[in-house]
Amino acid sequence: MIHKKYVNIVFAFYMAAMMAFMMSCVLVAVNSGIGSNYMLRVLKSYAIAMPIAFCCVLLVRPIAVWLTNKTLKP
Repeated sequence: MIHKKYVNIVFAFYMAAMMAFMMSCVLVAVNSGIGSNYMLRVLKSYAIAMPIAFCCVLLVRPIAVWLTNKTLKP
């Protein structure tokens, strides 16, 4: 188990992993279709997207939390 003080990093990892995979699936299908080697093309796209998504979630999460707190009533 990972220590609770790393909750933001673990959250960012899982969120990035899921979002990068879903986006890779959709973008590969839109750009080159669902055909031969679809999953291989998705995994190649995912290998590029995942590290970028992880860094982006780490950077954007504090802003999203702040905006959420400003949007909701106390």
